[in-house]
Amino acid sequence: MDIAIDHDRCIGAGQCAFIAPEVFDQRDDGLVLLLVERPDDARLDAVREAVESCPMSALSVGEARRPLA
Repeated sequence: MDIAIDHDRCIGAGQCAFIAPEVFDQRDDGLVLLLVERPDDARLDAVREAVESCPMSALSVGEARRPLA
């Protein structure tokens, strides 16, 4: 899973950091800070919930990209 953040949309509501504190935090200015770029399977449900809870839709997730052979 790859996590993308649109910092221009983030308003610092903090829902992501509350729901998945192992993956998200807040910078000094209150905006989202990504702690783990590719979380392990145990955190995927929390990450998805955090993405869905973002009031500004500043977070998105996608499948992890694998290098071409």
